[in-house]
Amino acid sequence: MRPPIASIVVLLLVVAALTVIGLEGIPTGGTPQAVLNGEQQIAADTALSLRTAIDAEAGRVRRTADAYAATSTSSPTTALKALSSAKKGVLGRALLDAYTGKLLATDGRAVPLAGVDVARTVSGHREIPPRLVMSGGTRQLLYFAKVTLSAQQDEPDQDQYEAPSRPGRQWLLVVCEPLPALTAYGDGRTAEVLDASGKSLATAVRGTASPAAARSGLPAAAARAAHRSGSDTDASGSLLGAATGSRRTVAGWAQVASATGPGETEDLGLLVLTFRTASTTTTAADYSGFALEAAGALAVVALLLGSTLYFSLQQPLLRLYLSAGRLARGATGDGPAAPAEWSRPVPVPGLGEMARIGRALDSLRGQLLGESGPREFPARRGPGYRALAVTGMVLVACWSVPMIFVLNRADTATAVPAPVLADQQARTEIATNRIRQSLDRSYTDLSETAASLPGRSRDAQTEVLRKSLADHKQYRSLYLLDRSGGITLRVGGTPLRTVVHVPDGGGITTVNASGPIPAIATYAQVRAGKGKAPAAGVVLFGEVDVKALNSILPRPKLGSVWVTDRNDKVLAASVGYRAFQSLPESGLTRLARATQGAPGTTGTATSAVHSTSSGPSVDAAAPLAQNGPTARLGWHVVTAEPAAALQIPAVQAEQRTMLAGILGLAVGAAGLGWLHVVVVRPLRAVAVLAERLAGGDRRTVLHPVNHDEIGSVTRSLELVRQVLAERDRAARSGQATGPSQPLRENTPQR
Repeated sequence: MRPPIASIVVLLLVVAALTVIGLEGIPTGGTPQAVLNGEQQIAADTALSLRTAIDAEAGRVRRTADAYAATSTSSPTTALKALSSAKKGVLGRALLDAYTGKLLATDGRAVPLAGVDVARTVSGHREIPPRLVMSGGTRQLLYFAKVTLSAQQDEPDQDQYEAPSRPGRQWLLVVCEPLPALTAYGDGRTAEVLDASGKSLATAVRGTASPAAARSGLPAAAARAAHRSGSDTDASGSLLGAATGSRRTVAGWAQVASATGPGETEDLGLLVLTFRTASTTTTAADYSGFALEAAGALAVVALLLGSTLYFSLQQPLLRLYLSAGRLARGATGDGPAAPAEWSRPVPVPGLGEMARIGRALDSLRGQLLGESGPREFPARRGPGYRALAVTGMVLVACWSVPMIFVLNRADTATAVPAPVLADQQARTEIATNRIRQSLDRSYTDLSETAASLPGRSRDAQTEVLRKSLADHKQYRSLYLLDRSGGITLRVGGTPLRTVVHVPDGGGITTVNASGPIPAIATYAQVRAGKGKAPAAGVVLFGEVDVKALNSILPRPKLGSVWVTDRNDKVLAASVGYRAFQSLPESGLTRLARATQGAPGTTGTATSAVHSTSSGPSVDAAAPLAQNGPTARLGWHVVTAEPAAALQIPAVQAEQRTMLAGILGLAVGAAGLGWLHVVVVRPLRAVAVLAERLAGGDRRTVLHPVNHDEIGSVTRSLELVRQVLAERDRAARSGQATGPSQPLRENTPQR
């Protein structure tokens, strides 16, 4: 009996202490941790966009080299011209002999090849990753691709650019480009690309740039932090910079490296640093004072409940235990003479089952003395200890329920700091740009494939489509349409299209309006050149695998992400969804519509805090694109992150207050439930047996179930039953047994 009561009191006091520790640990001044985390994630998202751009360009250079078919008449100059593309931003190209490193042909600016060991670079089976080099005082990227020539070719003028002929000769294509364009997101934010030493390689600013003092020391600090991260290639973090008045610089850094091990950017040593100034905030709520008040109230509840259980349950049960033992000792003769043991009345508690047991024991004492006979007890009884346990649970609930549902509620309008909301909008814009780039690349790749189809036989066209499908994992199906919309040639999976149309030009569209999977497709015209045979179809369609699109949506602490069409129907999502369903909250739909600008414009990003059933939600939406093939689609990207997932003081206070209430309720329910199982329920059973025994039932054997105070009372009642049963048998046989004769044999009588 003692452990449940002591546990209830101790655990409730522990919950009170945890309440103080949890609520006093919430920072109420300075820069909220949510702002630091947001800047860290913005740096990580920007680094991911930069890494994706580098990976995509490296893959494009390799595919160009793989697609080039060298012939016996190919010269390095002709090959380099064929390997050149119309892509803007290429500074220069060079073609080298893969074995000797000899320069065979150049195009554009001189490619900085100092320090490039060509033979070592080409050796090995893995793809050659890009390299960061210095040229003209600026950092540039070199992209590499192997160009393999047929082993049995006889190359003309061989002695002009290579010594002995080797079977399976290779050339090395080197493309020099500047770093991919860097974009800063969010007003007042600066983004920089740094090398491993912290030197700035590229800078982008949005809105008004931060003062020069705000940047002081941040690049070096970011480089040191990245160096400490060791082998964690996708490490990121946050920094606090200089403070000016009520504003302080908040910075984030992230490595531009593969998140899944060795990749294109593994050896570049690039960092992305983002920073802006944010106002330091001080919340008006005094969580420390509230914590002390709440803990004090729970301590009062614990002590009140413990004292009530002690005086109304524990002490009376101990007295009954002693009284029942005294009667049993008189029955067995282990103590003083029986009349002496039975002469003192049994104290009868005033509440519940123990009052019933006490009255039954006192009646049995009189029957042992021969002063009275069996006694009938009323069937209607007053409240028992079950009611006391329920009252105790109500007392604990009076403290816990307000903590869970009422106190320290976060106000949707003021709980989320403005910088956190701005960060969600900026991250949504970054996600939008990442999705747009993916769709744009799909369109570019399809256009290149479509341009290579005219003049080929049907079998050759099929082979081109198959190779394109293998090279571009984002496609699930490629097919050619004739002028009536019929499919004339297909590779890959069965098309999902239900909308049959033959569009002009090229772009991105949806080719179904229902079904479990949305079908997003890129398309391009297949035009026949002069003197070339017409293609098998007039439009090439490439259905984008929605799984590939879904895979680029999730980002840490960005929440749920949806891509919606112009009618606000879901096309892709980072969480489970059904195609063409509406957004899960009406507030998200209104937010998506708010991004729409004037007719003919793409609109602008927006954000808001919405109240949901699970608490405040930080939401943002942005139009998918302002230019390119996706600009006229009218699609949007919508994000929603529960404020509970962010380290916002007001939300943290709500969470920890609710947690304290839940713990208090759980401790009260567990402790009182334990008490009910080991004390209250056995007491009710013993009370029934004691009343039956006092009412004349001598045949029911009382078996003690527990080895505790209640079990001892049960054993004492069984001994008393045996004495009374023996006396009844003696009376029936004419051998009266006096009240002072104790029982010498303890064999139960049935």
